[in-house]
Amino acid sequence: MTVPEAPIELEEVVKTFGTVRALDGVTLSVPHGSIFGFLGPNGSGKTTTLRLLTGLARPSGGRLRVLGYSPFPAPPALLARIGYLPDVPRFYEWMTGAEFLRLTGRLFGLERHVVDERVDALLELSGLHGVGAKIGGYSRGMKQRLGVAQALVNAPDLLLLDEPTSALDPLGRKEILDMIAGMRGRATVFFSTHILADVERTCDTVAILDRGRVVAEAPIDELRRRHGRHRVLVGVDDPARLVAACEKRPWATAVELAGPLVELTVNDLGAAQRELPAIVAELGLALTRLEAGELSLEEVFVDLVRGRP
Repeated sequence: MTVPEAPIELEEVVKTFGTVRALDGVTLSVPHGSIFGFLGPNGSGKTTTLRLLTGLARPSGGRLRVLGYSPFPAPPALLARIGYLPDVPRFYEWMTGAEFLRLTGRLFGLERHVVDERVDALLELSGLHGVGAKIGGYSRGMKQRLGVAQALVNAPDLLLLDEPTSALDPLGRKEILDMIAGMRGRATVFFSTHILADVERTCDTVAILDRGRVVAEAPIDELRRRHGRHRVLVGVDDPARLVAACEKRPWATAVELAGPLVELTVNDLGAAQRELPAIVAELGLALTRLEAGELSLEEVFVDLVRGRP
């Protein structure tokens, strides 16, 4: 059985602007049907990557395939299967949302009855059904939801989203993330952002980009396991004494006070769980809390980005 080509494949992709190397040998593969988080700090090269994927820019080197095609120049057969939301979407603000979506459908060459059906469904999905106001009167969240809706007019196989929740308030972010989550199983979603909480909530696989290079790529749970570190919180009646006793333990990579608790970062959770109660008993302390958990994606991200030379 032939394994289908991944919707997005980059191999040692380079993009330079004069002497600036915006992308420096980016390699990644996006699984079919995934909601793929493309994560990185501002200026790391996320938008540049999306411009390459959509054919809006030409790579300086390397190999790039989108739905089996080279995207530069992007052939019509590829563009017909992609939906794209730029980081700052633009609209004809004198139109209503329904009028804008119908125009988008006609630009894709869809038949009128198909456009009408999809516009109704997308207005419902985006929470804009029955809104008769012109787009110029929309809130930022409404415009972002309309932007996602226009990216879905052609029922794409691949949805490319560039910072779709940037500058939104918590309610607006929730609305957009709910829309993105609703795409799971219907399309492959490539979701660029610098907001780690959005990735943890929505995505199943992630790549972390820093200074033009991919420093990690894996399912989120695997990425946490790969780092092999956990956080342990311990409550005792004299936390300073416990800190001193734990600092030289081989399984403790960091020990610090966190208010009334001792927070440990450990590379061997089993050893920590076995030894900590014994240490507490030896010191004659009262144990009030012992809690273990994996590092958050934010902590993994900070480790990867700050740890690079």
